[in-house]
Amino acid sequence: MIGIDSMTEQQIEQDFITKLGELKYSFRKDIRDRASLENNFREKFNALNRVRLTDAEFTRLRDEIITADVFQAAKTLREYGYIEREDGTPLDYMLVNLKDWCKNEFEVIHQLRINTDNSHHRYDVILLINGLPLVQIELKSLGINPRRAMEQIIEYRNDSGTGYANTLLCFMQLFIVSNRDDTWYFTNNHNQHFAFNAEERFLPIYQWADKDNRKVCHLDDFAEKFLAKCTLGQMISRYMVLVVSEQKLLIMRPYQIYAVQAIVDCIHQNRGNGYIWHTTGSGKTLTSFKASTLLKDNLDIEKCLFVVDRKDLDRQTRIEFNRFQEGCVEENTNTETLVRRLLSEDYAHKVIVTTIQKLGLALDETGNKAQQYKEKGKPTFKERLAPLRDQRIIIIFDECHRSQFGENHKAIKEFFPKAQLFGFTGTPIFEQNASYTQVDGELASHKTTEEIFEKRLHAYTITHAIDDRNVLRFHIDYFKPEAASPAGDKAKANTTSLTRPETQRLVVDTILKKHDAATDHRRFNALLATASINDAINYYELFKQAQAERREEDPDFIPLHIACVFSPPAEGNKDVKQLQEDLPQEKDDNQQEPERKKAALQQIIADYNTQYGTNHKLGEFDLYYQDVQLRIKDQKYPNSDFLRKNKIDLTIVVDMLLTGFDAQYLNTLYVDKNLKHHGLIQALSRTNRMLNDTKPYGNILDFRAQKGAVDEAIALFSGEDVTRSREIWLVDPAPKVIDKLDSAVKRLEAFMQAQGQPCTPAAVNDLKGDVARAEFINCFKEVQRLKTQLDQYTDLSDAQKQQIEQYLPAEQLRGFKGMYLETAQRLKAQQGKSGIEASEAKDAIEQLDFEFVLFSSAMIDYDYIMGLVSRFTQQLPGKQSMSRDQIINLLATNSNLMAEREEITAYIKTLEEGQGRSVEAIRDGYQSFKAHKAEGELAALAQRHGLERDALQGLVVGILDRMIFDGEQLNDLFAPLELGWKDRSKAELALMEELVPLLKKQAGGREISGLAAYE
Repeated sequence: MIGIDSMTEQQIEQDFITKLGELKYSFRKDIRDRASLENNFREKFNALNRVRLTDAEFTRLRDEIITADVFQAAKTLREYGYIEREDGTPLDYMLVNLKDWCKNEFEVIHQLRINTDNSHHRYDVILLINGLPLVQIELKSLGINPRRAMEQIIEYRNDSGTGYANTLLCFMQLFIVSNRDDTWYFTNNHNQHFAFNAEERFLPIYQWADKDNRKVCHLDDFAEKFLAKCTLGQMISRYMVLVVSEQKLLIMRPYQIYAVQAIVDCIHQNRGNGYIWHTTGSGKTLTSFKASTLLKDNLDIEKCLFVVDRKDLDRQTRIEFNRFQEGCVEENTNTETLVRRLLSEDYAHKVIVTTIQKLGLALDETGNKAQQYKEKGKPTFKERLAPLRDQRIIIIFDECHRSQFGENHKAIKEFFPKAQLFGFTGTPIFEQNASYTQVDGELASHKTTEEIFEKRLHAYTITHAIDDRNVLRFHIDYFKPEAASPAGDKAKANTTSLTRPETQRLVVDTILKKHDAATDHRRFNALLATASINDAINYYELFKQAQAERREEDPDFIPLHIACVFSPPAEGNKDVKQLQEDLPQEKDDNQQEPERKKAALQQIIADYNTQYGTNHKLGEFDLYYQDVQLRIKDQKYPNSDFLRKNKIDLTIVVDMLLTGFDAQYLNTLYVDKNLKHHGLIQALSRTNRMLNDTKPYGNILDFRAQKGAVDEAIALFSGEDVTRSREIWLVDPAPKVIDKLDSAVKRLEAFMQAQGQPCTPAAVNDLKGDVARAEFINCFKEVQRLKTQLDQYTDLSDAQKQQIEQYLPAEQLRGFKGMYLETAQRLKAQQGKSGIEASEAKDAIEQLDFEFVLFSSAMIDYDYIMGLVSRFTQQLPGKQSMSRDQIINLLATNSNLMAEREEITAYIKTLEEGQGRSVEAIRDGYQSFKAHKAEGELAALAQRHGLERDALQGLVVGILDRMIFDGEQLNDLFAPLELGWKDRSKAELALMEELVPLLKKQAGGREISGLAAYE
């Protein structure tokens, strides 16, 4: 990372600079240090703003704009600034040409050195726009692991000596990493948006692609397509989004950009209507937001309406739009508010988010509201909107395969003859799926998407998204329940002999049996899709009954937290009526025995209130529905932050939540209803949001064995690449993954033999050198990745489970996991070191990606361990009881407890069996033990460095209280020693080398500001 170590990298760099020269970048070989960088920026600033700043004025400007806050720097770059000059005159300025980014000066520099107090770092290639360093390119000769490349850059950026916090480098917007053949990019951001540990989330690092989603990997091709001056200017100014609520920078993905460009071009050329086919989970809201906001500045457009078809999507879309741009859109509480905003000339009301129902009511002359206005001699909504009839209106429909095919769509089209209509859909309507069974055999039909919207403007199908790892593949287990038989898990017999209640009870028993495996021990949650409201009610009661029986049989059984949500009988409630327009089964079901269904839902809500301490009522159903959605999403929080008792494990639904609902921690769908075409794909897609390697795929357990319907839907929605669609969409069957596991274990065995060692966990300690240890990390990580995938397969037979155990016995697996984490921590500490501190295997270690998340456990957390320790001291019987050694071994195999493993292990060793301590006593005892141990370590540290114990203790307490480290405090600490400045500097560094690890451990993963300078 620091400088050029080989001719290969040097040649890549030189060729790249030549390429940028062909793209009309100015090569500034004279800019090699901080002073020349600042002088160049000063010249560009003066020219752009037509001023000549004095030295004092420039110093003041520089100091005002430089900030350690990545998000604030990004805002400053994009805004007009103001300073008062020495003579008192005001100066409104721009840092870059905001009106026309193409007219900025584009320059390239290389091997820049930022000489700060702490280091002399060097950068490969940096692109300057108007003198500001906005894009950094890191060039490598080795193969690129994108995640590790990102981690290296972030580690490097966080080093206080690099200048990202206190020089013009704070304006860096994009990082690009390439080995010439493979090129990736990502946005700069605050540290909290990057996690490379057991809490890792999906990391946004991308490759560029053309309009047909063919990857642009080679550095020269990437430069031509992405780094052309005007293109790069647009990327930064137009296609990056600053999310204020999260203090986060986003960059749109290639397919999102092409969709926006297609809509804007279609409007600019007035070429009629069109639709965007972007698969579910691909970020359609961001695409539509950017399209809408770009149209705000088009003077030919009177209004831009973003139309959704459900109240909950209206709310969700407004939240998302305002997340991308604060105050972007307001709620239209009723039709009157919508009409007023449509007629308003206020710039803030140029983009409006509304439901199609509100828009339809505004144009309905036959409704009650219109008749009341006519009787009073008042103009109707439609009459008031007449001035807009001949204006250019842009209407963007979200999920255009649903309500837009009805009467409301027709009325909108007739009233706004000059409107251009655009639709977003993840599952278009084709001829093949235009007809469908709506409810109980009644046939209905859609118009095709092209009949409504004329032409497809851009496509990014689920096949593209899975190929790009933007969404997950599916594991589908086709399971037909049957009465107990020697056939094993998979029933082959005809199930006509079973009654419906018997079938449902077998479904419940199967879910209870398989749920922990499917959801990785409840790390994730699930939906059960049922065929009717009556079925949903029956399933809810059956789960209560089955779980009560299991609890009686097994005191250690932990019941699933089960919620159930379906719409109540509307009974004139407008919100419910609107909701049911997209819930055909529920709307029809509520026509029969409405009182029974209402009573059942009241009881379900009462149970929910008891479980979660809420106070929901049937009359405010929408609040209950919102709460259920939020709890499903809140699965993302660890149990230590959001207690398990507050979470939902399984939600029983009919139509709700099967479209338009996104939750990363929802990974499983149980299906007991007939699904087809777009309805099937929409339902399956609830499970396939990316997270990390603990979620390898979306899990589907289909109790109606609908393989034919799945194959048909895959063929229909694959886009162009139909031949490979099943291979792309569906994970490998269990036998194939088991074979891969066997091969991975054999590679591990061959590696250990080549090192002259047996293939046992203990032998890992005897590996010679860091090169061998690095190779062990790579070998065993692949074993663990495949084992994680197989652990969530719900269709493993007993024979297959035995086969897996034979290849890798559970005891041996645990041992290897412990050795992996121990070795990984040792090598992780070596990463980033140079000079005499560096390992002989520096290159191999720098390339390592430890993926600690693969070794984390949702079940084995702090509370679980404290419970096990309590049972150990009480010598209680049962599955949950373990010996002291078993608990210690368990701790050693899970990465989410790495930081506290040493302390917990030491504490457990002080306890005796039979002491009979409660969980609360164990927790309190551990906290006291940890505090006493920390005090002892600090006292020993103070003695080693000749410092006052109380003074050092006070310093540490102050740092942890404020989570801020101020190096000036060391002056007071060392003052009694009366050292010269050189000796004091050495003493401070020696102390901090030992103090930093202690501070980080006591901070418990939280970041201490200012500490990075000493790491």
